[in-house]
Amino acid sequence: MQSLYKCTGIHIKHSATVLKLGADCLIHFLNSLTLFTPYPQLLVSIECANVLMDSTTATAELGWTIYPSLGWEEVSGYDENMNTIRTYQVCNVFNSSQNNWVRTKYIRRRGAQRIHVEMKFSVRDCSSIPNIPGSCKETFNLYYFESDSDTATKVFPAWMENPWIKVDTIAADESFSQVDLGGRVMKINREVRSFGPVSRNGFYLAFQDYGACMSLIAVRVFFRKCPRVVRNGAVFPETLSGAESTSLVAARGTCIPNGEEVDVPIKLYCNGDGEWLVPIGRCMCKAGHEAVENGTICRGELL
Repeated sequence: MQSLYKCTGIHIKHSATVLKLGADCLIHFLNSLTLFTPYPQLLVSIECANVLMDSTTATAELGWTIYPSLGWEEVSGYDENMNTIRTYQVCNVFNSSQNNWVRTKYIRRRGAQRIHVEMKFSVRDCSSIPNIPGSCKETFNLYYFESDSDTATKVFPAWMENPWIKVDTIAADESFSQVDLGGRVMKINREVRSFGPVSRNGFYLAFQDYGACMSLIAVRVFFRKCPRVVRNGAVFPETLSGAESTSLVAARGTCIPNGEEVDVPIKLYCNGDGEWLVPIGRCMCKAGHEAVENGTICRGELL
């Protein structure tokens, strides 16, 4: 069984226990990993998702750019919890040769090398639409375009692959029918894709419809990093994950106060999911000190 506790905004997972703590971070309890927390008795690691853009937080119109004008449409909709949000929808399924684009506003990458995109969307089942032509689709395409500044216009970059870079074709695991609509049943799909390396100051995302009846309910853009952590008696700094999903980024550790190196070099590796892996080396408390708080502090012995 899984339980959920509210703290300061991060998800913590311990066997069957999950705590939510703040800032889109996942904290996994591992017997060999420690860090400074308000709960020093816990041995934990943190996996952080740093949000660059979240469409569900918009308090007014999103104002994304559409092409052509009779394609995507911004409307007020509802998420799976029936909260009001701004969404984009398109349903020109009775017209062939569709090529409808919607482009986000400029998104600054904030030093990230690999970008993750979470999409929530619903798609109408083509077979449930009467007299539908064979051009009906149940997929859409995700693209990105890098830029050092916000230079996009209504005609630039051109609405086509190259200059846009295709990330993937996104398919729905579940589609809805007219029966679902009548019963107010929401079948929302969630897909996550990533791309990189990115090197410009920022980028745009674009979503291409070519014949679906669908709603783009939510888009969340984020990157991962490994947070500051204490392990093997050393402090490791916050470290961005690498450009590839398989990247391992090395971070050099510094002994905690009153600690000294006994095995060198002291390194820890940050993987593409923002998790610390592969410890090398360690520090131990100097003579006259003892390790307390799960090895995060070297305390002087009382005389």
